[in-house]
Amino acid sequence: MTDPADVRLKVLVIEDEPAILELLRINFEMEGFEVITATDGEEGLARAQKDNPDVVIADIRMPRRDGLGVLSELKADPATENLPVILLSANAQKADIQLGLELGADDYVTKPFDPIALVERLNAVVERNAARTELKAAASARELSEQSDS
Repeated sequence: MTDPADVRLKVLVIEDEPAILELLRINFEMEGFEVITATDGEEGLARAQKDNPDVVIADIRMPRRDGLGVLSELKADPATENLPVILLSANAQKADIQLGLELGADDYVTKPFDPIALVERLNAVVERNAARTELKAAASARELSEQSDS
């Protein structure tokens, strides 16, 4: 049996700027994550569906579907609707951040960013998502128990 401590979280990074993509890949690998990369939104969606990542980091401005489009598509698909998504953007306007969060992003990080702080935020998003999943499972179990008691 695999020790849960040995399980590496799988991060999908969708970023069209090669230097930023490489920076993120190196930093996440140094922190023990398995990293999958995509250089545009369409490739990112395909990788999300094929590779089953634990979390997605997506740039907003990309070719062949932007990060908001990727986010909307992931949230609309029952297979990926609970997948945590962190958006990256050079756009720090309050309205842009609000839109990303309203569409279902779990976090919104503006460029330039501190790679270590991004790793910390990613860990926080993963922990929140795990807690949310546990709460949903407990609520479902309670409902089933109440139904069988009646």
